Amino acid sequence: MLRPEDNELLCKVGPGTPMGELFRRFWLPAMIPSEIPGPDCDPVRLRLLGEDLVAFRDSEGRIGVLEERCPHRRASLFYGRNEACGLRCVYHGWKFDVGGHCTDMPNERPETDFKHKVRIKSYPAAAWGGYLWVYMGPADRKPPLPEFEWATLPPAHRWQQKWLYHANYMQGLEGELDTCHTSFLHRTDDVSTLSPGLAESTANWAQDGMPRLDVRDTEYGYFYGSQRDLGDKGYNWRLTQWVLPSNSIIPHAKFPISSRAYIPVDDENTMVFGTSFNPEAPMTQADRDYLETGLGAAPKLIPGTFIPETNKSNEFGLDRDAQRRGSATGMPGVNNQDRAIVESMGPIVDRENEHLGTSDVAVIAARRRLIQMARDLADGKEPELPHHPAAFGVRAIDVTTPIEELDGVVETYSDKLRFAAA
Repeated sequence: MLRPEDNELLCKVGPGTPMGELFRRFWLPAMIPSEIPGPDCDPVRLRLLGEDLVAFRDSEGRIGVLEERCPHRRASLFYGRNEACGLRCVYHGWKFDVGGHCTDMPNERPETDFKHKVRIKSYPAAAWGGYLWVYMGPADRKPPLPEFEWATLPPAHRWQQKWLYHANYMQGLEGELDTCHTSFLHRTDDVSTLSPGLAESTANWAQDGMPRLDVRDTEYGYFYGSQRDLGDKGYNWRLTQWVLPSNSIIPHAKFPISSRAYIPVDDENTMVFGTSFNPEAPMTQADRDYLETGLGAAPKLIPGTFIPETNKSNEFGLDRDAQRRGSATGMPGVNNQDRAIVESMGPIVDRENEHLGTSDVAVIAARRRLIQMARDLADGKEPELPHHPAAFGVRAIDVTTPIEELDGVVETYSDKLRFAAA
């Protein structure tokens, strides 16, 4: 269980909240490049950590992320004209550059010099690793961009998408850090719809629903190991990475593997940034075709939106006959199954009435770490991780070992956990 006041601290991310301030110390993926594709493109609305923003590229291709409301009469800059290195409010013509400076005020006489006294809130933004990132924290604490392994790979080695979750960020993240649920929620007798790597992993999950668990703290968060007994085949080990504040790297028996970032839109909605990647070779067309089906690590989207086609309005594709035939949920696709359960908890889950067990050690550890870091920041202790970009460069692994190799698996494969060490 979690006390209501601790649950509120964990989940509330708006301006001035302890957890919101912690998130604001990190660069956050916020958009995909196609949303603002080129110079003087249409501006787009962006809601991030409970703040309403507008994003655009100016005439030189620089990214601007501004407060949505014009500081004059609070009209929305979404309707503004993107022209000549600035976004112009259509109400009275005030114009702002990517740094938030007012560069033109055509309804004021020149002698007032008023435009030099007005500035709108703006946030630094950067293109990196296939996403557009935003930093919302103090200017003097702006860190380097994080060097996730997938962000350092050539574009051909990765596939990326973002989608909307109607739930608090922590609910989705906790699902990523709960290896036990895979043995139940994702159980199916029909592996023909799964990728080869996922099919092999699913077969391992099905054999042992009570894995031995081990959480090991690191400077970047932790890695979380599970040991499943496969009988005569030995043991299956899954080492999942949690990278602060809300990133996961999920292992599969074969490449590609998955990384997801749960970025709060506000307290009750989350945008998930999902990357499937192969560190050793370009993604094959078969890999990409499978991901486009929506049956794997990412959902299929309603065209022109970031809303999954399979969602609460159609009960996530629930088929009771399929459930009777051997699918645990009767729902198609691993991601759809995860979202159904996460959203079924409500926008912010009531953690006071949970009854956690030993299989929840990783979930408990993540909650405690985030809550403590938020409290530390409120007391003036800044997080150091954002300023160590190479620390983000870790890898998840899924291996099967013979029985005689039971001991020392983490140590044996430690070089694979940090790709940057190679």
